[in-house]
Amino acid sequence: MTTRTGLSVSQGAALSVGAVLGTGLISMPALAAEAAGPASLVAWLALILLSAPLAWTFAALGARYPDGGGVSTYARMAFGPRVAAAVGWCFYFAVPLGAPVAAAFTGGYVADVLGGGRTTEFVTFLAIIGTAYGMNWFGLRISGKVQLVLSACLATLLVVTVVAALPHARWENLQPFAPHGWTGIGAAAAILVWGFAGWEALSSLSGEYRNPQRDVPRATLIAVAVVGVLYLAVAAVSVLALGPALAGSRAPLADLLAIGVGGPVRAITAVVAVVLTLGAVNAYFAGGSRLGAALAGEGALPARVFGSQRKAMTFILVASVVSALLPLGLHTAALLVTGCFTLVYVIGTAAALRLLPAGWSRVVAGVAFVAVVALLWLNGWPALLSLAIAAGAVIYQEWSSRSRVPAAADSQETCQVG
Repeated sequence: MTTRTGLSVSQGAALSVGAVLGTGLISMPALAAEAAGPASLVAWLALILLSAPLAWTFAALGARYPDGGGVSTYARMAFGPRVAAAVGWCFYFAVPLGAPVAAAFTGGYVADVLGGGRTTEFVTFLAIIGTAYGMNWFGLRISGKVQLVLSACLATLLVVTVVAALPHARWENLQPFAPHGWTGIGAAAAILVWGFAGWEALSSLSGEYRNPQRDVPRATLIAVAVVGVLYLAVAAVSVLALGPALAGSRAPLADLLAIGVGGPVRAITAVVAVVLTLGAVNAYFAGGSRLGAALAGEGALPARVFGSQRKAMTFILVASVVSALLPLGLHTAALLVTGCFTLVYVIGTAAALRLLPAGWSRVVAGVAFVAVVALLWLNGWPALLSLAIAAGAVIYQEWSSRSRVPAAADSQETCQVG
């Protein structure tokens, strides 16, 4: 009797947690508090509750249509190649927008130790993306197992931080609860999408399970519970222990550890943040370069600029530096990225409404669709960039297909004359 190979429930849950538990949490509590004050906890709770139907929708798609292409595959099945290309563009162009933001999160921790403010943050950014670019240029990869170890390190850091800072929590730090009004909760929710991006990976992993129909839902529930508990615990302790100082913090986890443990924790936290971010940015460059080259191979991007992994990766590097130099501010830059993620979720859940059979899963997909549409609206004007990127993909596809028709006709006429 042979033993079936593939992911177990525990392995799948660990991979799913690793896909979602990103570096954004090292700064997200401060950005959310800046937008909404203590009321940011409502936004955290809302995003955690949204994670359940969103994750379940992608898990249901993966269980029914196991495929490594993820949202792009489902968009193609439901709406055709042009919408699938729009999903690819949103993912690809989010990379050079997101890399400077991720590096800026870490730069705050490095500057907290070394000083130098924005200059130190920018140098940290250049060092991280330069290292990631060099590693990928020479084919050096951080394996999936190492990525899981990095995610486990982050989870451990979060648990230690919560336990250390919990004795310093004060209920009075919840007042005033909503200093920027209740609209601040929506603004906080829009930016917190950064910390919850990754649930779409559930559909890509589905084909790797031993028994997708049975194991994908179980792993999903475990992953949602683990991520939800970690995120809400860190957010709550950050608000209760740091109080008003949280909103202006560039290194909130270091601040929490400092009041809970003391000693050289700021330097240790900075080193951990750099390693975690390097792993994440390396994954961005590796995945983005493959995606860009694949889109070019399908005719969805110009091959002259994006036609190989190195070309696609060089574009990401240059565009990342340009993005970092723009006077956007960390909050706005993060919203530009979360707008792209949210639009992908809108398309993915819309595809689920067309592909999933009538029943409980389609109802859950409908709830997820309404929720992510609301999030896209809450994203505000930065969401226009994601819509422009998607429109650019459709326009380029149309222009490219029309330009190929005359070229093919000319070629046919030349052959006939010959």
